Order: sequence, then C-alpha cells, then structure tokens
Amino acid sequence: MCTQKPPQDYSQQLYDRYRDSFEEYITSMVLPALREKHDEFMLRELVKRWGNHKIMVRWLSRFFNYLDRYFIARRSLPALNEVGLMCFRDLVYQEIKNNVRDAVITLIDREREGEQIDRALLKNVLGIFVEIGMGNMDAYENDFESAMLDDTASYYSRKAASWILEDSCPDYMLKAEECLKREKERVSHYLHSSSEQKLLEKVQNELLSQYESQLLEKEHSGCHALLRDDKVDDLSRMYRLFCRIPKGLEPVAQIFKQHVTGEGTSLVKHAEDAASNKKIWPVSLFLFWKI
Repeated sequence: MCTQKPPQDYSQQLYDRYRDSFEEYITSMVLPALREKHDEFMLRELVKRWGNHKIMVRWLSRFFNYLDRYFIARRSLPALNEVGLMCFRDLVYQEIKNNVRDAVITLIDREREGEQIDRALLKNVLGIFVEIGMGNMDAYENDFESAMLDDTASYYSRKAASWILEDSCPDYMLKAEECLKREKERVSHYLHSSSEQKLLEKVQNELLSQYESQLLEKEHSGCHALLRDDKVDDLSRMYRLFCRIPKGLEPVAQIFKQHVTGEGTSLVKHAEDAASNKKIWPVSLFLFWKI
C-alpha cells in the first residue's frame, strides 16, 4: 500500500485514517465515559483512559512504522506517536482540563486539612499534564500550576490571619515550619519538582512575610521576649524561617541589636553603681567613727 507508485500509493490515506481511528475511538468511547464521572471518579477514569490511549498509540505506531520512516520523513509531517497524543490533547484534555485541575486542587486542600488522599492518583493525573506538553511544561504550568499556586496563597492567607491572633510567636513558628515541611513533601509525592521553589515561596510569603512585624513584636512571646528568656530553640527556628525570605533577617537583627545594646547599657550602669557604692562606703565609715 505504501511502496507502490501513485496512484497505487495509499500512504496519505493511511496516515489520515490513522488519525481518524483515534478520533472516532475517543469520541465514541473515551469522552462519554469521562463526562459521566465527576471529582475523584473522573480522575481515576482519566488515568485509565490515558494509559489505554498510550498503549494504543505505541502499538499502532509500530504497526505503521513504515509511514514514520519514509512517508512522514519526506513530507515533514508529525510522527505517528505525536499524532496519537495530539488527538487525546485536542479532544479530551482541552475539554476536561479545568475540571481535572479543580478536582486535584480540592484533594490537595483536603490533605492540608488532615484528610488521607490517594497520592498515587494525583501523581498519575499530574503526570498527564506534563506528558501532554510533549516536551515542554506549558500545559502543567498554565493549566494546573498557576491555579494551584493561587489556591495555596489563599489557603495560607486564611490560616495565617487566624493563627496570628490565636498563637504565641513560638507556636506560630512551629506551625509555619510544619506547613513548609508538608508542602515540600507534596512535591516529592506528586507535584512536579519544578513546583517546589514556587510553592514554598507562596507559603513563606503568606505565613511569614505578611506577618513578620506582628510576629516579632508580640508582647509576651515575640523576639524581645525570646532573647530576654534565652529561648535558644525558638530563636534558632526564627532564624531558619526568616533567613529564607529576602531581607527577612533585617528586623530580627534590629531587635537583636536593641537587646544587646540594652543589656550592655544595663551591665555598665550596674558596674558604675557598684563602683560608686565602694567609694561611698569607706567615706561613710570614716565619718561614723569621727562622730
């Protein structure tokens, strides 16, 4: 079919039919199955359908390998594997990407609230966002990551507004440190590694940058109180948290400077008072004996 001279060469027709076969299958089987499911059930169906689609693409492209090697190369057409993935992207991904994004973000927020979720499922779903980009991260970044980061900022903004009123400075810092640790774990379990720095910066901004002054200046538990009471562990945690933020240590350094200056002034005054008392005592004793 593909080695004959025109008009017996059916390479173009076969190439077109290859695409049509995928489009017919997706339209008749895949989309109806996805449309009838929602939330986590939709995600599971999507992962199954994507896996099946990749198997179909791999085997069909092998069956028609001759097209890839000769016909496609001469015509500068998309490779068979690429055509198969593009069909799924154009017909399935474009239709459901927003629903998938929202379902994933909902599960992430539920996990933040302490609920157990299927992390393997999320990893597989987010892998689709990466794979559908076919070599670049545009789909993952634009269709998922951007919304996820916005949701993260909103989530921790609400938490911070509550914690800053309820908690002491040490307790607030413990919560902030734990949140940063858990977000880092999320990256290792199911988010793409490229999201780590952007995600942590969002959390740091909402929990630390926005409330740094209020946190450090808390009357009975802020930086002054921690220095006064020699709370080494809490001060170490404060350094670890605020050293990650641009200029985050400057307010801490200013308070430390005030503390050292105050303590030094107090010690000097105490020494001067003690020296003055030593001078006054012999004079007072001499006058007493004179009387």
